[in-house]
This record gives sequence, C-alpha cells and structure tokens, in this order.
Amino acid sequence: MQPTLSLSIDGWNQGDPIPARFAFGKPGTDGPFAVSDNINPSIRWENTPSGTRSFALICHDIDVPSSGEDVNQEGRVVSADLPRVPFYHWVLVDIPASLNAIDEGVASNGVTARGKPCGKSSFGVNGQNSYTDWFAGDPDMEGIYGSYDGPCPPWNDSIVHRYYFTLYALDVDTLSLPESATGPETLEAMSGHILAEASYMGTYSMNPDMPA
Repeated sequence: MQPTLSLSIDGWNQGDPIPARFAFGKPGTDGPFAVSDNINPSIRWENTPSGTRSFALICHDIDVPSSGEDVNQEGRVVSADLPRVPFYHWVLVDIPASLNAIDEGVASNGVTARGKPCGKSSFGVNGQNSYTDWFAGDPDMEGIYGSYDGPCPPWNDSIVHRYYFTLYALDVDTLSLPESATGPETLEAMSGHILAEASYMGTYSMNPDMPA
C-alpha cells in the first residue's frame, strides 16, 4: 500500500499558533496594528502518489467575517456568531512534480504595497490572493496581490482564526489558468484532477484578549 501524501511546515507544530514573522500584521506597540515580517514559511512534503504530474498549494483562512461592519472598529467586537467565509492567502499552481519543498522567504519577505506580482517562479505559478479584494479602493494599497501574504485577522475579532495550507497532487502538468487566478477559480480547475491532498494548520489572532 502506497504511503499517504504528507505535508509539514517548519516554524510551528500542527494546529499551534503561527509565529508573527509569517504574518502580514501583528499587534502594535502604539496601536492595535503593526506591519509584520510577512515571510512565507518553509513547506515540505513527501510520499508523492504515482501519476502525479504537478502540485498546487492553497493557503486560506476559513474564519473571515462575512460582514466588515464591525471589523477593526474601536469599541466594537466582531461576534463569534457572525457567519464566516474563506480568505485566500496563497494560490500557487503548476508546481513541478519533481519538487518536494518550498523554502522560507522565497515567495514573500516583507509587505509590498499594491501587491507582489502574479506569475511564474522557479517553484510554480503564483495566482492572486484575497488582499486584492480587501484593499480595493484604498489609494495607498490597492492593487493585484500575487504570491503569499500572511495572516492579518481583525484585531477585534472574538474568535481565533484557522489557516490551512493544503497541497494537492494533480494528474495534469498544468491547470492552464491565467496568472491572476483566484482561489475559487483554482479549486474549480482542479476538480477531477486531484490524486491526493494533505493539509497543515496553524492559528493566529491579533486580539490582545484572545490566545494566539
């Protein structure tokens, strides 16, 4: 029986808090928010299934508020009862089947106003993440955000956010997606081509009244 595809991340144990250096934002000293190091973590995998022709990697937060009315507002709290929606932090496709790792800092090493470019790299094709939508209309930050941008949950959220890094082994060399493909577009394109998948989770909070 073939071993199951497995994924590991250097920097935190499965299910534990994500260190702030891998995040976009962190609690500030003079306020609730400060820009963090925004470094992509080191990711490794093993037990590639036979027939794998490429990989895809998606990192997403499953706990983003479905309404922004109370988000980051002084004197307010984002309710735990509010429905939650996904927010994509990294969409990476067409990872060569010969690879079994992505090194720390190669996809992101700092916050880039207006976003890092989408497109080809030595480890795959970076699509766009959800900061594209988040910063829409912001004159200083608006742009297409490609590659990895880490956690930055609301600093007044009443729940700790969960971040899943999921690797997919695919039976195609390429998903033939545009370079600016989003998370939902990538998931749709992968349908019917997934041989195996593996996930690694970490948590993050910027609320000083919550555990990380």
